[in-house]
Amino acid sequence: MILKTLGKIVRFKRTEDGGVTIEFVILFPLYMFFILAVIEYALVTIQQAMLERSVDLVVRDIRLGINLPDTEHDTIKDAICGNMVGMRDCSNNLLLEMIVQDPFSGVNFPAEPTCVDREEEVQPVTTFQNGGSNSLMIMRACALVDPLFPTTEVGRKMSGHNLVTLTTTTTFVQEP
Repeated sequence: MILKTLGKIVRFKRTEDGGVTIEFVILFPLYMFFILAVIEYALVTIQQAMLERSVDLVVRDIRLGINLPDTEHDTIKDAICGNMVGMRDCSNNLLLEMIVQDPFSGVNFPAEPTCVDREEEVQPVTTFQNGGSNSLMIMRACALVDPLFPTTEVGRKMSGHNLVTLTTTTTFVQEP
């Protein structure tokens, strides 16, 4: 009986059936995790590029004085969201800050952007000033978006709330 059991154990040890299956079970989750992380990073990069493009188009319209009836906060925000491709619920996820800057002094903009916190009812107070002719303006747009795969490492490391923070800052001069 013992010899029969030992014989089965020796035969089991010598066979190579299922070797590929074991490698697949071990390596497939690692490959999938890597592929999902790359896709997540690519989507975040595309959204960042779309936000920068949208802000650049709207700032161009502001500088030239075309396509915008006024330069109020809601008009600029709607114009940015109108040009933005790939961001769900843009008007609720986007926050704009704009200040008039003296070109001969340091930048008075806070280093950390104030973004929309979707967990609270009240929006944080931000500065939004319209400048006169030949005024140097600094505008920052900040948005929080949901990651496509929140369970990947990239999705978890984006922000404290498992949201991706997208920011862009631009400067322009108000044309007379």
